[in-house]
Amino acid sequence: MIKAGIIGATGYAGAELVRILLRHKEVEIGWFGSRSYIDQNYASIYQNLFRLVDETCLDDDLEKLVDAVDVVFTATPQGYLASVLKEKYLKQAKFIDLSADYRLKKVSVYEQWYKIKHQSPQFLTEAVYGLCELNRADITRARLVANPGCYTTCSILTAYPLVKEGLIDPDTLIIDAKSGTSGAGRGAKTANLFCEVNESIKAYGIASHRHTPEIEEQLSCAAGRKIRISFTPHLVPMNRGILATVYASLAKKADKSLPKEEEIRAAYQKYYGNEAFIRLLEPGVYPETRWVEGSNYVDINWKLDERTGRVILIGALDNLVKGAAGQAVQNMNLLFGFPETEGLDFVPVFP
Repeated sequence: MIKAGIIGATGYAGAELVRILLRHKEVEIGWFGSRSYIDQNYASIYQNLFRLVDETCLDDDLEKLVDAVDVVFTATPQGYLASVLKEKYLKQAKFIDLSADYRLKKVSVYEQWYKIKHQSPQFLTEAVYGLCELNRADITRARLVANPGCYTTCSILTAYPLVKEGLIDPDTLIIDAKSGTSGAGRGAKTANLFCEVNESIKAYGIASHRHTPEIEEQLSCAAGRKIRISFTPHLVPMNRGILATVYASLAKKADKSLPKEEEIRAAYQKYYGNEAFIRLLEPGVYPETRWVEGSNYVDINWKLDERTGRVILIGALDNLVKGAAGQAVQNMNLLFGFPETEGLDFVPVFP
């Protein structure tokens, strides 16, 4: 049995961590950290946890926290962990950061896209990008895991096998993604009020969304060279879910023929055929957010468009589970040698 501490436990991702860890057989939550609700009963903030959690919210004092727990989850805004992390903390506990502070390897790229100064770049080299299906071996040896973003998890996993196998031209990648409103966090913002989002859909962060360099960095590793993508996110009036529709031109082979459907499906089977949380759907069945809601699954399928020489890839996940807290727990399982599915075998909720 290990103890976990959560800083940012009263945000949506933090609350999802609590929900998941409560049913984990190997973990006890030892610290519910929240600056906004210090000394307030946690269940009074999330009434769904009444009689399930009888703890009060604590502060974010890392000096005390790392002495009390084995793993620290930071479900905090960008810049928090980078401003407080020290070597001595990493010697006392493992850290899984749900922000972007350690996802990007170049300080200049982080500062360009997030508009803040990185205060602990010395840890960027050792931080492991926590996309479990791709970096499993490195995660098991890590002290600091950079939990990927929700849009990025869906986009990268959907495109990765075809980029890695050279079946598409990665420079033609266009990612059109939709997210539920919980992806914007729990803070009060006019743009997220019911009357602002209901009965509407909008694009935002056009040609400037800060998940763009994260997707580019990981798919560049897969391609073996630097690539650039077009990424446009959209806000839709639902609580949870991300749907990514990815377009790319097929790569022409030496004999000038295009990859056939069998090659594409074989590529997905090669990388994901044995993955517990990636479901490759049957031909003609395409992902929908409602079929992954409340679960750690990613549903993926594709359609070959022979008329245009392009392939259309579609992925869906729950942005609060596989896109945030579920993936963080999956990373924790790898760090401590627990079964990777422990605490995460939720059946998707419907309706």
